[in-house]
Amino acid sequence: MKKSILVVLVLILAVSCGERDRYIQVSGHAQGGVYAVKANLKGVRVAPEEVRDSVEAILQRIDTTLSGYNKGSLLSHFNAGETIRPNGLFLEMYKDAYQWFEASEGVLDFAAGPLYDAWGFGFKSGEMPSDAEVAAIRESCGMRLLRKEMTPRPDGSLSFRDVRLDGSDKPMVLNYNAIAQGYSCDLVAKYLYSIGVKDMLVDIGEIWCDGMNPSGQGWNVGVDRPFDRPTNGTDQLGAELDGVWSSGGMACGIVTSGNYRKYYVRDGRKYAHSIDPRSGYPVQHNLLSATIVSPDGAADADALATWCMVIGLDAARELVLSRDGVEGYLIYTAEDGSMTEWASPGFTLKQ
Repeated sequence: MKKSILVVLVLILAVSCGERDRYIQVSGHAQGGVYAVKANLKGVRVAPEEVRDSVEAILQRIDTTLSGYNKGSLLSHFNAGETIRPNGLFLEMYKDAYQWFEASEGVLDFAAGPLYDAWGFGFKSGEMPSDAEVAAIRESCGMRLLRKEMTPRPDGSLSFRDVRLDGSDKPMVLNYNAIAQGYSCDLVAKYLYSIGVKDMLVDIGEIWCDGMNPSGQGWNVGVDRPFDRPTNGTDQLGAELDGVWSSGGMACGIVTSGNYRKYYVRDGRKYAHSIDPRSGYPVQHNLLSATIVSPDGAADADALATWCMVIGLDAARELVLSRDGVEGYLIYTAEDGSMTEWASPGFTLKQ
């Protein structure tokens, strides 16, 4: 989550059903990448400039509260063992994260940050850990060591002593990367709904969309095709598409998670960025990417996509089919080495 350095506002006029739409696009830099928010302001009594400023303010608040890369954020201070005064956003994210931890039975563990650091996928580079080091890290971190809810002291302050089950003040590393971008989409969408926007696409690395695009059609989202060549994670998003998904006007989050960008190879073995907190090791399975569509929010789709990438193909299929309203598209390597796809009944991809 990096501070935005440039915010661009574009006004797009389009004619739909005989009435003039007022689409705007707000774009800039946030959370280590580029974001774009498209919204139809037809019937909305808020100036485009105010929408731009409000979107930017939301992203800045997320950055100064929940970013593990912003050393001045509340999360960074808390992870460093300092006593903070948490805001509602800080407390809400922890509550949601703990619910996902319980629902996934430990597959999604937002206090397992040191494991990602140890394998080189966290906030700092790590060396190849030994089995003993992995075991020691697993014993020292994890949401199982924390209380289900954060309860600030009467004066509003909070430290790890208030959160740890053992009452010690030893800090741990909270890392919300698995849901932070989806959560950001949901907060921006919530604001847009509050001012009367019905047609929107919020893209902050992950996506929330609703209604129609300027052409009067559902929003189209490209689904990346996993690279079938060594890349060491350096290729760009959208370099190859497996197809295009259309929202059809429905309100939903759509997120793709994969193991084909962030990984490294050592001694002929691939180490992917998906870590199984239950074992402490990078996953070893044939699932390359998971695209999840959820009507319950981009954070929901974000969490489910990460969940799929930890548990592998067969369990991921069961997970998708078990969730009401959720659709999924899984790309995996078949036994013959070919790239193969599985789609849930309601997921349609146009080539």
